[in-house]
Amino acid sequence: MSYKLVTRSGNREEFLNMTRRCNKVGVRIYADVVFNHMTADNSNNIGTAGSTADFKKYSYPAVPYTEEHFHHPFCAINNYNNVTEVRDCQLVGLKDLNQTMDYVRQKITKYLNNLIELGVAGLRIDAAKHMWPSDLKEIYNRLNNLNTDFGFPPKSKPYIYQEVIYYGNEPIKPSEYTSLGDVTEFRVGAELRNVFRGNNPLKWLVSWGEQWELLPSDSALAFIDNHDTQRTGNALTYKEARAYKAAIAFMLAHPYGEPRLMSSYFFNNSDQGPPSDSSENIISPSINKDDTCGNGWVCEHRWRQIYQMVAFRNAVGKETIRNWWDNGHNQIAFSRGNKGFIAFNVEGRKLNETLQTGLPPGNYCDVITGKRRGNSCTGGKVTVRKDGYASINLPGNAEDMHLAIHIGRESSLQAR
Repeated sequence: MSYKLVTRSGNREEFLNMTRRCNKVGVRIYADVVFNHMTADNSNNIGTAGSTADFKKYSYPAVPYTEEHFHHPFCAINNYNNVTEVRDCQLVGLKDLNQTMDYVRQKITKYLNNLIELGVAGLRIDAAKHMWPSDLKEIYNRLNNLNTDFGFPPKSKPYIYQEVIYYGNEPIKPSEYTSLGDVTEFRVGAELRNVFRGNNPLKWLVSWGEQWELLPSDSALAFIDNHDTQRTGNALTYKEARAYKAAIAFMLAHPYGEPRLMSSYFFNNSDQGPPSDSSENIISPSINKDDTCGNGWVCEHRWRQIYQMVAFRNAVGKETIRNWWDNGHNQIAFSRGNKGFIAFNVEGRKLNETLQTGLPPGNYCDVITGKRRGNSCTGGKVTVRKDGYASINLPGNAEDMHLAIHIGRESSLQAR
């Protein structure tokens, strides 16, 4: 309806308050921006900010946009093998803006630069696949540097990642957008879903990454699920917690791509909104004793098995994969240089092997079954010998099908 920052989550001032507080403690905000299109037809023509629209006339006075600012002729996307149709026609009835017009580019750029002024660190470009890369390039070239008032270094550019849904066999390729910014790699979630559901053997992951015809690692935004795939298709989500946690652990343990985690709320149908009261005010999550969320929120990022793997990824840095081991089926293990080690068991029988971890000798807390507490572990413990080998034990069919140790203070009992 408009580009005004007024929703049930708050207004412009509240958005600014959020970015100030978050940036102050090192939490960066990335705005999910929609400028491929405006709304579809609806019985209600008044938006959350009070903006109005005349759908039949393609009129959005709060911007303003009129009929001339949309692609003509008006058409629907029916054939994804027709590149022009995908980029110039309407996605599920959403009125498709013509970003080739300078006026439209100006309005979009003003919207994005307003967000940058308010302290965002970057932008997720919704429906980038449905816009011409040449138009996006012109828009991106008009973006301001990040606002130094929020702690960003001078002349820092916003981080851009673009939604390009692609599973193969379509003429529009994600690679068309990689020169402009990172691109969502939907095949990461699809392939890891098949592995950790047991449909494909774990041993295949020895070649994970670009050899699977995925995007180059330095251009890929890797993820298991998002707000759309949770509700459509066959995505692995929090509703299959065991396999989901393992798939995320592999994604975070492997150096491929820039990982993104999902943090969501419980829902029973695809149109269900976030937890809210009778007046549709969003209810904030409560925090349980184990750091998980209540009040209808899932907060996957607060699950121990997930946030501990974030610490693992930070500890191993850019170390390469070494010491790969598998049993020829669904038990695997590998190290990240000499800084981290992880093992997975997706079989019914236990994994009981002496494996090369690559780590310095000492005692380590398994960060999946527990955490370090002082000089002891609340979960499992692994002792690494002087030669780097350790006895690795993972039960079959365990709730947590993986084990992870690293040199960081969250795991190593030697670290201070």
